[in-house]
Amino acid sequence: MIFQTLNGNWILNEKGSEAYIEAKVPGSVLSALLVQHRIQDPFFGTNEYEVREIFRKDYYFTREFEVMPELLEQDKVVLCCKGIDTLSKIYINNVPVGTTDNMHRTYNFDIKNYLTYGINTITIEVDSPINYIENYRPATGKEISYVPQGCMRGDEFIRKAHCMFGWDWGAQLPDMGIWRSIDLIGYSLIKLDDVLIIQHHEKKKVTLEIRVKAEIIQQGLYIIQGEIVTPEGRVSAITETMEGNEAVLTMEIEEPKLWWPNGFGEHPLYTVSVYALDMNGNEWDSKSYRIGLRTMTVSQERDEFGHEFCFKVNGVKFFAMGANYIPEDSIYSFITKEKIDYLLRAAIKSNFNTIRVWGGGYYPSDTFYDLCDEYGLVVWQDMMFACNVYELSENFRASITAEVYDNIQRLRHHASLGLFCGNNEMESAWVGWDEVRYHSDALKADYLRMFEQIIPELVAEHAPQTFYWPSSPSSGGKFSSPDDENIGDCHYWDVWHGQQPFTEYRNHYMRFCSEFGFQSFPSIKTVKTFTKEEDRNIFSEVMESHQKNNDANSLLINYLARNFLFPKDFESLLYLTQLLQGIAIKYGVEHWRRNRGRCMGALYWQLNDSWPVASWASIDYFGRWKALQYMAKNFFAPVAGSIEMNGNVASIYVQNETRDIEPRRVKLSLQTFDFRLLFESEYNVEIMPGQCELVCSVDFTEYIAGNENKVFLEAVFYDEEDKVTSSEIEVFVPYKRLDLDTSSISYSVIELPDEYVIRMMSGGFAAFVELDLRQADAVFSENYFHLTSKREKAVTLKKSDIRYLTAGTPEIQNGYELEQQLVIRTLRDTY
Repeated sequence: MIFQTLNGNWILNEKGSEAYIEAKVPGSVLSALLVQHRIQDPFFGTNEYEVREIFRKDYYFTREFEVMPELLEQDKVVLCCKGIDTLSKIYINNVPVGTTDNMHRTYNFDIKNYLTYGINTITIEVDSPINYIENYRPATGKEISYVPQGCMRGDEFIRKAHCMFGWDWGAQLPDMGIWRSIDLIGYSLIKLDDVLIIQHHEKKKVTLEIRVKAEIIQQGLYIIQGEIVTPEGRVSAITETMEGNEAVLTMEIEEPKLWWPNGFGEHPLYTVSVYALDMNGNEWDSKSYRIGLRTMTVSQERDEFGHEFCFKVNGVKFFAMGANYIPEDSIYSFITKEKIDYLLRAAIKSNFNTIRVWGGGYYPSDTFYDLCDEYGLVVWQDMMFACNVYELSENFRASITAEVYDNIQRLRHHASLGLFCGNNEMESAWVGWDEVRYHSDALKADYLRMFEQIIPELVAEHAPQTFYWPSSPSSGGKFSSPDDENIGDCHYWDVWHGQQPFTEYRNHYMRFCSEFGFQSFPSIKTVKTFTKEEDRNIFSEVMESHQKNNDANSLLINYLARNFLFPKDFESLLYLTQLLQGIAIKYGVEHWRRNRGRCMGALYWQLNDSWPVASWASIDYFGRWKALQYMAKNFFAPVAGSIEMNGNVASIYVQNETRDIEPRRVKLSLQTFDFRLLFESEYNVEIMPGQCELVCSVDFTEYIAGNENKVFLEAVFYDEEDKVTSSEIEVFVPYKRLDLDTSSISYSVIELPDEYVIRMMSGGFAAFVELDLRQADAVFSENYFHLTSKREKAVTLKKSDIRYLTAGTPEIQNGYELEQQLVIRTLRDTY
């Protein structure tokens, strides 16, 4: 195999124009115009709508290249396009060689006969996606009227990330271009087409069955060599002679090191390589995969509540904890390995063991899955279909079949892959959404063909060891009660869209909650990137343009009024919405973890943003952690304590999501806001693996009579080494009724070689203490915590966790400079 990339410098011009600009590939129209300063920042103000209109035009991407002589000497030369967005015609030396209509798949074109020695030219004509969806007409009887909130009409007609046309958190920027690598690959004699690795697990042994299919370019005898490299670097190999165009290799691994999700064990990876050799031992093609040795499925055993729905790895059922992932940027070529790694490391810091790739975006890059393998994040993988009605024409069927096959083949060997899911919310929509369920029976039949025939058959054939689920939410398909809480997975939105109080979570016992969420605004630093000072009112045109959910601002004010006093200024309002978001999600997660066994998963909506916006994200577009991301670190802890309040009765629980027995000492205390002790008691408990234990229940009515708004309850949890693992706080009245003092917080900073230690003290109870830096950005060891005694509180900040996002931000050199930048806010400071 000979490889030559065509990535690098290309020329971009609008069709019909003589003006050209340089464009980097992988890249897009939008990325090129931004880099060359030809358009305004689409994220600032209301520029989004003006920039959107450039996608009504068609564009050419062109470059010259000199083919390597050894490439032209190959029997076959393929143009491999890993991502063309979306509608394109491809020309080599002005001769058409192929077309594309699906950004989610890889296209390979045999182009040897179109290449010449010396200089060649490639031109890719990319057509307007907006013009296409506006002019497309479905077949008679298959007319579609439904439009997802925030989206442009017709997004379902094109195989392009739906959210590029807008969503209720996303900008309408349907970009176009060459968004992934484009390469020339030459083959001779034999080309490996397909390598499927099947794992057979026995006690202290794993056998790999490696099924190989190849394209025989020149007839002859060929050998397939398989090689395994263990995590320690030990190598073993085996060879088999091909029969026809296939071979099967069997390789045994003794004393295998099993791959486990985060919190359950290590994540060792083995490298499996396959080589195509001629009879003289010359190598002509190869493929390599990193795999984890594990069994992975979803258990649906019948129990007293119905049917469970839980991930099961190596025979161990675990409670899935994590969030839903969307594309990290509205400009997909700006999604770098560094951005992906930052986001996934944040997930690990907050104790995620699972992440759901939502179906309205894109199939992430190999980097994403490689990192999930390394970090132990189980991936719930939606296929890229969401909240739409689809017409299954012959062309559409052929396109999605190729798309699904491509991505199954690419992803199936990843240790992190937990399941394939057909779509997001479409089965539920056909059953319960008036805007969807009144579409034609022909379109409803198309749904069944797509998600309960075509896609599951592809999964069964090409990824036979991967669990398939038809939709999310679902009870298993066939439109059979897809929102049933006693079977399958659920999406729960009555808290938020339904305006129900946080306590409503306790009335629901989903088997697996794969979506639930609550909005907040990003921090003032992020808001400043898209506003002028006069825009900083949540009902201004600019702020409403960066709020894509029609009712969200009024919902936030509604929930704020129930829980907090009205804030004194704009920045305080932003802060309070983040507290609301964190408290809401914490309430739901803790309830479901207390009911582990009945519920076996809580994936909140959503982890991240694709542009600076008010949304359900716990990490904003610039990577700034909101209160929710910090709170998740506690409520997703492998061993987590929680307090359940019923009136004045407090019940203390500890949930153990590990494979070990975990002893805990729990100290429960009731104090006044000036730290006068009213009650104290200690308890010792041992929590078995995968269990939740009630530690105690205490009625505090007699202790708080007449002082309900002046006291707080604290449960401190200690491990067997008497180290504090966490603490939980509850109060007896809404936060807006608390009689908080304006006690000042004193603090100092100590510098150590790799980190800073921030030491704080307060003369009285300080609620939801927020730490921030005036100019730089940082992820602290803790944030949005409470100061609950006169004892010193220490928070660490690793130097590697300080970021400088704004050009010209001075780098912090020492503890004194950090102390000067430090900003501390509490709940009492908001009014």
